[in-house]
Amino acid sequence: MSVYDSLGVQTIINASGPVTRLGGAAMSETVLDAFQDAARDWVPLELLQAAASKMIAQVTGAEAGLVTGGAAASLTLGAAAIMAGYDLARLEQLPNAENFPHEFVVAREQRSGYDHAVRAAGAKLVEVGFNEVVAGAGVRRTEVWEYESAFNDRTAGVLYVYTPTSRPALETVVEVAHRHDLPVLVDAAGELPPRANLMLPGMTKADLVAFSGGKAIRGPQSTGLLCGKKDLIASAALQVLDMDDHWELWEPPSEFIDRRKLKGMPRHGIGRSMKVSKEQIVALVTALAIFSSNDPTDENDSHREHLQLIAEAVEGPMVQCELIDSLGDERVPLLEVTLVEADALEICRGLRKGMPPIYVGHGKLAEGKLVINPMCLDRDAADTVARRIRKELEHYQH
Repeated sequence: MSVYDSLGVQTIINASGPVTRLGGAAMSETVLDAFQDAARDWVPLELLQAAASKMIAQVTGAEAGLVTGGAAASLTLGAAAIMAGYDLARLEQLPNAENFPHEFVVAREQRSGYDHAVRAAGAKLVEVGFNEVVAGAGVRRTEVWEYESAFNDRTAGVLYVYTPTSRPALETVVEVAHRHDLPVLVDAAGELPPRANLMLPGMTKADLVAFSGGKAIRGPQSTGLLCGKKDLIASAALQVLDMDDHWELWEPPSEFIDRRKLKGMPRHGIGRSMKVSKEQIVALVTALAIFSSNDPTDENDSHREHLQLIAEAVEGPMVQCELIDSLGDERVPLLEVTLVEADALEICRGLRKGMPPIYVGHGKLAEGKLVINPMCLDRDAADTVARRIRKELEHYQH
Protein backbone atom coordinates (compact mmCIF):
# COMPACT_ATOMS: atom_id res chain seq x y z
CA MET A 1 0.00 0.00 0.00
CA SER A 2 1.37 3.41 -1.00
CA VAL A 3 1.26 6.46 1.24
CA TYR A 4 -1.47 7.87 -1.02
CA ASP A 5 -3.54 4.71 -0.59
CA SER A 6 -3.28 5.07 3.18
CA LEU A 7 -4.64 8.61 2.87
CA GLY A 8 -7.44 7.56 0.55
CA VAL A 9 -6.10 9.60 -2.38
CA GLN A 10 -6.13 8.04 -5.86
CA THR A 11 -2.91 8.40 -7.83
CA ILE A 12 -3.10 9.49 -11.46
CA ILE A 13 -1.23 9.19 -14.74
CA ASN A 14 0.32 12.57 -15.37
CA ALA A 15 0.36 13.37 -19.09
CA SER A 16 0.44 17.12 -18.42
CA GLY A 17 4.11 17.36 -17.48
CA PRO A 18 5.72 18.92 -14.38
CA VAL A 19 2.84 21.24 -13.50
CA THR A 20 2.39 22.44 -9.93
CA ARG A 21 -1.23 21.36 -9.60
CA LEU A 22 -0.21 17.72 -10.16
CA GLY A 23 2.91 17.76 -7.99
CA GLY A 24 5.68 18.76 -10.39
CA ALA A 25 8.40 16.55 -11.83
CA ALA A 26 9.73 13.33 -10.35
CA MET A 27 12.91 13.72 -8.32
CA SER A 28 15.73 11.35 -9.22
CA GLU A 29 17.02 8.75 -6.75
CA THR A 30 20.17 10.86 -6.32
CA VAL A 31 18.10 13.90 -5.35
CA LEU A 32 15.90 11.87 -3.01
CA ASP A 33 19.01 10.41 -1.36
CA ALA A 34 20.41 13.93 -0.89
CA PHE A 35 17.12 15.05 0.65
CA GLN A 36 17.17 12.19 3.15
CA ASP A 37 20.84 12.66 3.94
CA ALA A 38 20.28 16.36 4.66
CA ALA A 39 17.50 15.46 7.10
CA ARG A 40 19.87 13.57 9.37
CA ASP A 41 21.92 16.58 10.54
CA TRP A 42 21.53 20.28 11.35
CA VAL A 43 23.26 23.35 9.92
CA PRO A 44 22.73 27.13 10.22
CA LEU A 45 20.64 27.99 7.18
CA GLU A 46 22.57 31.18 6.38
CA LEU A 47 25.70 29.03 6.00
CA LEU A 48 23.88 26.50 3.84
CA GLN A 49 22.29 29.20 1.67
CA ALA A 50 25.73 30.82 1.29
CA ALA A 51 27.15 27.51 0.05
CA ALA A 52 24.20 27.09 -2.30
CA SER A 53 24.76 30.64 -3.55
CA LYS A 54 28.29 29.77 -4.65
CA MET A 55 27.08 26.73 -6.55
CA ILE A 56 24.20 28.63 -8.18
CA ALA A 57 26.61 31.39 -9.21
CA GLN A 58 28.92 28.88 -10.86
CA VAL A 59 26.08 27.34 -12.86
CA THR A 60 24.30 30.58 -13.85
CA GLY A 61 27.13 33.08 -14.20
CA ALA A 62 25.34 35.34 -11.70
CA GLU A 63 27.09 37.03 -8.79
CA ALA A 64 25.01 35.09 -6.26
CA GLY A 65 21.94 32.91 -5.83
CA LEU A 66 19.28 31.87 -3.37
CA VAL A 67 17.14 28.76 -2.98
CA THR A 68 13.55 29.91 -2.50
CA GLY A 69 10.14 28.40 -1.83
CA GLY A 70 9.25 28.31 -5.53
CA ALA A 71 9.46 30.66 -8.51
CA ALA A 72 6.60 32.76 -7.13
CA ALA A 73 8.53 33.21 -3.88
CA SER A 74 11.54 34.23 -5.97
CA LEU A 75 9.47 36.98 -7.57
CA THR A 76 8.14 38.24 -4.24
CA LEU A 77 11.60 38.22 -2.65
CA GLY A 78 13.16 39.74 -5.76
CA ALA A 79 10.70 42.62 -5.86
CA ALA A 80 11.14 43.18 -2.11
CA ALA A 81 14.91 43.18 -2.47
CA ILE A 82 14.78 45.78 -5.24
CA MET A 83 12.53 48.04 -3.16
CA ALA A 84 14.29 47.63 0.20
CA GLY A 85 17.93 46.71 -0.36
CA TYR A 86 19.81 46.80 2.96
CA ASP A 87 17.47 49.47 4.41
CA LEU A 88 16.17 48.08 7.73
CA ALA A 89 13.19 50.42 7.88
CA ARG A 90 12.05 49.46 4.40
CA LEU A 91 12.59 45.77 5.14
CA GLU A 92 10.34 46.12 8.16
CA GLN A 93 7.74 48.25 6.39
CA LEU A 94 7.01 46.01 3.39
CA PRO A 95 4.49 45.48 1.85
CA ASN A 96 3.63 49.10 2.68
CA ALA A 97 5.93 50.87 0.24
CA GLU A 98 4.05 54.06 -0.50
CA ASN A 99 6.78 56.39 0.81
CA PHE A 100 9.63 55.01 -1.33
CA PRO A 101 9.97 53.85 -4.97
CA HIS A 102 7.71 50.85 -5.51
CA GLU A 103 6.51 50.91 -9.12
CA PHE A 104 7.62 48.24 -11.58
CA VAL A 105 7.18 48.92 -15.28
CA VAL A 106 5.90 45.91 -17.23
CA ALA A 107 4.66 45.31 -20.76
CA ARG A 108 0.88 44.94 -20.81
CA GLU A 109 1.18 41.81 -22.93
CA GLN A 110 3.38 40.21 -20.22
CA ARG A 111 0.78 40.55 -17.45
CA SER A 112 -0.65 37.36 -15.93
CA GLY A 113 -1.99 36.02 -12.66
CA TYR A 114 1.53 34.98 -11.72
CA ASP A 115 2.61 38.60 -11.25
CA HIS A 116 0.49 38.63 -8.08
CA ALA A 117 3.73 37.40 -6.50
CA VAL A 118 5.38 40.71 -7.35
CA ARG A 119 2.41 42.75 -6.15
CA ALA A 120 2.43 40.78 -2.88
CA ALA A 121 5.71 42.47 -1.96
CA GLY A 122 4.01 45.87 -2.08
CA ALA A 123 4.93 46.68 -5.66
CA LYS A 124 2.60 48.51 -8.03
CA LEU A 125 2.73 47.42 -11.67
CA VAL A 126 2.70 50.14 -14.30
CA GLU A 127 1.70 48.79 -17.71
CA VAL A 128 3.14 50.00 -21.00
CA GLY A 129 2.37 49.04 -24.59
CA PHE A 130 -0.73 47.39 -25.98
CA ASN A 131 -1.58 43.77 -26.71
CA GLU A 132 -2.51 44.64 -30.28
CA VAL A 133 -1.53 41.30 -31.81
CA VAL A 134 -3.89 39.31 -29.56
CA ALA A 135 -6.60 41.96 -29.97
CA GLY A 136 -6.34 41.69 -33.76
CA ALA A 137 -5.81 45.44 -33.87
CA GLY A 138 -2.32 45.63 -35.29
CA VAL A 139 1.12 44.06 -35.62
CA ARG A 140 3.24 46.07 -33.18
CA ARG A 141 4.53 44.82 -29.86
CA THR A 142 5.63 46.83 -26.81
CA GLU A 143 8.59 49.07 -27.68
CA VAL A 144 11.57 50.21 -25.62
CA TRP A 145 10.64 53.88 -25.65
CA GLU A 146 7.40 53.01 -23.88
CA TYR A 147 9.30 51.58 -20.92
CA GLU A 148 11.50 54.67 -20.73
CA SER A 149 8.55 57.05 -20.92
CA ALA A 150 7.05 55.43 -17.81
CA PHE A 151 10.13 55.88 -15.61
CA ASN A 152 9.81 58.45 -12.83
CA ASP A 153 10.88 59.00 -9.22
CA ARG A 154 8.42 56.33 -8.03
CA THR A 155 9.92 53.66 -10.28
CA ALA A 156 11.77 50.90 -8.43
CA GLY A 157 12.52 48.68 -11.41
CA VAL A 158 11.27 46.72 -14.39
CA LEU A 159 9.45 43.38 -14.43
CA TYR A 160 10.14 41.30 -17.54
CA VAL A 161 8.51 37.94 -18.33
CA TYR A 162 10.95 35.94 -20.43
CA THR A 163 9.92 33.56 -23.22
CA PRO A 164 11.57 32.84 -26.60
CA THR A 165 9.08 35.22 -28.23
CA SER A 166 9.07 38.05 -25.64
CA ARG A 167 9.56 41.50 -27.17
CA PRO A 168 11.42 43.76 -26.99
CA ALA A 169 14.51 41.64 -26.34
CA LEU A 170 15.48 41.33 -22.69
CA GLU A 171 18.96 42.72 -23.36
CA THR A 172 17.45 45.87 -24.86
CA VAL A 173 15.12 46.40 -21.90
CA VAL A 174 18.01 45.86 -19.47
CA GLU A 175 20.12 48.40 -21.32
CA VAL A 176 17.50 51.16 -21.17
CA ALA A 177 16.66 50.39 -17.53
CA HIS A 178 20.30 50.51 -16.49
CA ARG A 179 20.70 53.90 -18.17
CA HIS A 180 18.26 55.11 -15.53
CA ASP A 181 19.89 53.07 -12.73
CA LEU A 182 16.87 50.80 -12.52
CA PRO A 183 17.18 47.03 -11.93
CA VAL A 184 15.32 44.40 -13.96
CA LEU A 185 13.53 41.43 -12.35
CA VAL A 186 13.00 38.55 -14.80
CA ASP A 187 10.35 35.86 -14.51
CA ALA A 188 11.79 32.83 -16.32
CA ALA A 189 9.98 30.28 -14.17
CA GLY A 190 9.23 27.73 -16.88
CA GLU A 191 12.00 28.56 -19.36
CA LEU A 192 14.19 25.54 -18.67
CA PRO A 193 15.25 23.78 -20.84
CA PRO A 194 17.25 24.86 -22.74
CA ARG A 195 20.03 24.75 -20.17
CA ALA A 196 21.54 27.85 -21.78
CA ASN A 197 18.77 29.90 -20.18
CA LEU A 198 20.44 29.31 -16.81
CA MET A 199 22.98 31.88 -18.03
CA LEU A 200 20.39 34.63 -18.51
CA PRO A 201 21.78 36.77 -15.64
CA GLY A 202 25.25 36.80 -17.17
CA MET A 203 24.20 36.91 -20.81
CA THR A 204 21.64 39.71 -20.49
CA LYS A 205 22.97 41.60 -17.43
CA ALA A 206 19.53 41.26 -15.83
CA ASP A 207 19.72 42.05 -12.11
CA LEU A 208 17.55 39.18 -10.83
CA VAL A 209 16.20 36.09 -12.60
CA ALA A 210 13.64 33.66 -11.13
CA PHE A 211 13.43 29.98 -12.13
CA SER A 212 11.25 27.12 -10.95
CA GLY A 213 13.12 24.36 -9.13
CA GLY A 214 10.43 21.70 -9.37
CA LYS A 215 9.93 21.50 -13.13
CA ALA A 216 12.74 20.62 -15.56
CA ILE A 217 15.43 20.89 -12.87
CA ARG A 218 13.53 18.15 -11.02
CA GLY A 219 14.18 19.43 -7.54
CA PRO A 220 11.53 19.53 -4.80
CA GLN A 221 8.32 20.97 -6.22
CA SER A 222 8.13 23.78 -3.66
CA THR A 223 11.56 25.21 -4.53
CA GLY A 224 12.81 27.90 -6.85
CA LEU A 225 15.96 29.78 -7.77
CA LEU A 226 16.65 33.49 -7.55
CA CYS A 227 19.97 34.50 -9.06
CA GLY A 228 21.60 37.80 -9.88
CA LYS A 229 23.37 40.72 -8.24
CA LYS A 230 25.00 40.00 -4.89
CA ASP A 231 23.46 42.85 -2.88
CA LEU A 232 19.96 42.08 -4.15
CA ILE A 233 20.34 38.39 -3.33
CA ALA A 234 21.54 39.39 0.15
CA SER A 235 18.45 41.54 0.66
CA ALA A 236 16.21 38.69 -0.49
CA ALA A 237 17.98 36.32 1.91
CA LEU A 238 17.50 38.74 4.82
CA GLN A 239 13.77 38.65 4.18
CA VAL A 240 13.43 34.88 4.18
CA LEU A 241 15.90 33.73 6.85
CA ASP A 242 14.99 33.20 10.50
CA MET A 243 16.42 36.40 12.04
CA ASP A 244 15.80 35.50 15.69
CA ASP A 245 19.42 35.86 16.85
CA HIS A 246 21.62 38.35 18.68
CA TRP A 247 23.39 40.94 16.54
CA GLU A 248 26.58 40.26 18.49
CA LEU A 249 26.45 36.54 17.65
CA TRP A 250 25.06 36.54 14.12
CA GLU A 251 27.88 36.06 11.58
CA PRO A 252 26.63 35.31 8.06
CA PRO A 253 29.36 34.68 5.46
CA SER A 254 30.49 38.09 4.25
CA GLU A 255 30.47 36.99 0.61
CA PHE A 256 26.76 36.20 0.99
CA ILE A 257 25.48 39.00 3.26
CA ASP A 258 27.63 42.07 3.90
CA ARG A 259 26.91 42.70 7.57
CA ARG A 260 28.73 46.05 7.40
CA LYS A 261 25.90 47.46 5.27
CA LEU A 262 23.35 46.85 8.03
CA LYS A 263 22.73 49.20 10.96
CA GLY A 264 21.46 46.35 13.11
CA MET A 265 19.62 43.06 13.09
CA PRO A 266 16.65 42.94 10.70
CA ARG A 267 13.32 41.70 11.98
CA HIS A 268 11.63 38.75 10.29
CA GLY A 269 10.95 39.82 6.73
CA ILE A 270 8.12 39.56 4.25
CA GLY A 271 9.49 36.22 3.06
CA ARG A 272 9.30 34.49 6.43
CA SER A 273 6.28 32.50 5.26
CA MET A 274 8.30 31.38 2.22
CA LYS A 275 11.04 29.62 4.16
CA VAL A 276 12.84 26.61 2.73
CA SER A 277 14.25 23.70 4.71
CA LYS A 278 17.79 22.39 4.76
CA GLU A 279 16.54 19.30 2.93
CA GLN A 280 15.01 21.38 0.14
CA ILE A 281 18.17 23.46 -0.29
CA VAL A 282 20.42 20.41 -0.53
CA ALA A 283 18.03 18.56 -2.85
CA LEU A 284 17.67 21.52 -5.20
CA VAL A 285 21.39 22.20 -5.59
CA THR A 286 21.88 18.46 -6.18
CA ALA A 287 19.21 18.49 -8.87
CA LEU A 288 20.67 21.67 -10.37
CA ALA A 289 24.11 20.06 -10.66
CA ILE A 290 22.58 17.10 -12.50
CA PHE A 291 20.44 19.28 -14.77
CA SER A 292 23.30 21.58 -15.73
CA SER A 293 25.64 18.71 -16.64
CA ASN A 294 23.33 16.16 -18.31
CA ASP A 295 22.24 16.41 -21.94
CA PRO A 296 18.44 16.06 -21.97
CA THR A 297 18.34 15.21 -25.70
CA ASP A 298 19.02 11.55 -24.85
CA GLU A 299 16.02 11.45 -22.53
CA ASN A 300 13.98 13.16 -25.24
CA ASP A 301 14.55 10.12 -27.49
CA SER A 302 12.60 8.06 -24.97
CA HIS A 303 9.93 10.76 -24.68
CA ARG A 304 9.60 10.78 -28.46
CA GLU A 305 9.09 7.01 -28.57
CA HIS A 306 6.29 7.23 -26.00
CA LEU A 307 4.54 9.97 -27.93
CA GLN A 308 4.83 8.08 -31.21
CA LEU A 309 3.36 5.02 -29.51
CA ILE A 310 0.33 7.06 -28.45
CA ALA A 311 -0.01 8.71 -31.86
CA GLU A 312 0.08 5.42 -33.76
CA ALA A 313 -2.49 3.91 -31.41
CA VAL A 314 -5.10 6.69 -31.54
CA GLU A 315 -4.73 8.29 -34.98
CA GLY A 316 -7.62 7.64 -37.34
CA PRO A 317 -10.65 9.24 -38.97
CA MET A 318 -11.62 11.01 -35.73
CA VAL A 319 -8.12 11.87 -34.53
CA GLN A 320 -5.19 13.75 -36.01
CA CYS A 321 -1.85 13.75 -34.19
CA GLU A 322 1.04 16.18 -34.54
CA LEU A 323 4.39 15.79 -32.83
CA ILE A 324 5.65 19.22 -31.77
CA ASP A 325 9.36 18.62 -31.79
CA SER A 326 12.57 20.34 -32.85
CA LEU A 327 15.07 17.53 -33.26
CA GLY A 328 18.28 18.30 -31.39
CA ASP A 329 16.52 20.89 -29.23
CA GLU A 330 16.62 20.33 -25.47
CA ARG A 331 12.94 21.16 -25.04
CA VAL A 332 10.64 18.24 -24.28
CA PRO A 333 8.64 17.14 -27.37
CA LEU A 334 4.84 17.34 -27.14
CA LEU A 335 1.99 15.54 -28.87
CA GLU A 336 -1.09 17.47 -29.95
CA VAL A 337 -4.11 15.21 -30.40
CA THR A 338 -6.79 16.97 -32.46
CA LEU A 339 -10.28 15.51 -32.08
CA VAL A 340 -12.17 15.92 -35.35
CA GLU A 341 -15.70 15.04 -34.22
CA ALA A 342 -15.40 14.44 -30.48
CA ASP A 343 -15.76 17.11 -27.78
CA ALA A 344 -12.25 17.68 -26.40
CA LEU A 345 -13.54 18.95 -23.06
CA GLU A 346 -15.70 15.83 -22.60
CA ILE A 347 -12.82 13.53 -23.57
CA CYS A 348 -10.58 15.33 -21.08
CA ARG A 349 -13.23 14.98 -18.37
CA GLY A 350 -13.69 11.31 -19.18
CA LEU A 351 -9.95 10.67 -18.88
CA ARG A 352 -9.92 12.30 -15.46
CA LYS A 353 -12.98 10.39 -14.24
CA GLY A 354 -11.78 6.98 -15.43
CA MET A 355 -9.53 4.47 -13.72
CA PRO A 356 -6.75 5.22 -13.46
CA PRO A 357 -7.41 8.96 -13.79
CA ILE A 358 -5.40 10.53 -16.60
CA TYR A 359 -4.61 14.23 -16.72
CA VAL A 360 -3.62 15.56 -20.14
CA GLY A 361 -2.62 19.11 -21.03
CA HIS A 362 -5.78 21.23 -21.25
CA GLY A 363 -4.35 24.45 -22.67
CA LYS A 364 -5.81 23.91 -26.15
CA LEU A 365 -9.19 22.34 -25.40
CA ALA A 366 -10.90 25.32 -27.02
CA GLU A 367 -9.13 24.32 -30.26
CA GLY A 368 -10.30 20.73 -29.92
CA LYS A 369 -6.85 19.49 -28.88
CA LEU A 370 -5.44 17.37 -26.09
CA VAL A 371 -1.77 18.05 -25.39
CA ILE A 372 0.40 15.17 -24.15
CA ASN A 373 3.60 16.05 -22.26
CA PRO A 374 5.68 12.85 -21.82
CA MET A 375 7.98 14.05 -19.04
CA CYS A 376 6.16 12.07 -16.34
CA LEU A 377 5.29 9.02 -18.49
CA ASP A 378 6.97 5.64 -18.88
CA ARG A 379 6.08 3.09 -21.56
CA ASP A 380 3.36 1.42 -19.51
CA ALA A 381 1.74 4.77 -18.75
CA ALA A 382 1.93 5.73 -22.43
CA ASP A 383 0.18 2.46 -23.34
CA THR A 384 -2.55 3.23 -20.82
CA VAL A 385 -3.01 6.78 -22.14
CA ALA A 386 -3.42 5.45 -25.69
CA ARG A 387 -5.89 2.75 -24.60
CA ARG A 388 -7.97 5.16 -22.55
CA ILE A 389 -8.19 7.79 -25.32
CA ARG A 390 -9.42 5.09 -27.71
CA LYS A 391 -11.96 3.98 -25.10
CA GLU A 392 -13.28 7.52 -24.62
CA LEU A 393 -13.64 7.95 -28.38
CA GLU A 394 -15.94 4.92 -28.58
CA HIS A 395 -18.78 7.13 -27.32
CA TYR A 396 -18.56 9.11 -30.57
CA GLN A 397 -18.37 6.23 -33.01
CA HIS A 398 -21.46 5.58 -35.11
